[in-house]
Amino acid sequence: MSYTESGYSTYFTVDTSEVLLVALYLRDSAGLRGAGRPALPPLIPAVRRVETRRLTEPFGGQAALRVEWEAWWHELLHQRVYDAVLPAPPLFEALNGMESLKALLRAHFGAAMAWAQERCAEYALHAGSRGAESMEYLLARIIQERELELGRASRRFTLQVVELPLGVRRAWWVEPETLLMCQELFDDERSFRSYVEPVVRMLA
Repeated sequence: MSYTESGYSTYFTVDTSEVLLVALYLRDSAGLRGAGRPALPPLIPAVRRVETRRLTEPFGGQAALRVEWEAWWHELLHQRVYDAVLPAPPLFEALNGMESLKALLRAHFGAAMAWAQERCAEYALHAGSRGAESMEYLLARIIQERELELGRASRRFTLQVVELPLGVRRAWWVEPETLLMCQELFDDERSFRSYVEPVVRMLA
């Protein structure tokens, strides 16, 4: 989903991300609490923990797995999230040099993909039930309100909103253009605005 308006010189997208869902599934299944920046809360529904010692011990164990997962997470967030693609089986060459993470993904790729696809299907239903473009309209209104405050058109900017099934209703700003968000946050407009308006003020 996207919104463009030449009068405002803005472009934003609102969606979930299968790649981020798989990454977070692996994080939670491996028990990597607090890993990554930003450190997001656990997924909902909760992911079943798996035994990682046998898989990762030849490559540095749990400590190496955390370092590698955090490096992958950083890489995913510091590109266009919607352009990110999953490492492809069976070799997962995109994770070369991250052998502990690769071993975990190889062992649980099917379960991770099935879980992520279920969440994507649920997200589509959830977004559809509130109106396919309702968040885009509210974002456009917030931009218009900011322009009235400024007395000018907003600067040109891009914003990608990534909604995820997280256990805490809040959002996390990732520079330069990404807002990670609990997919339930939009249901509370006041809370939604409390996270989005500061970002729009900064960008516009």
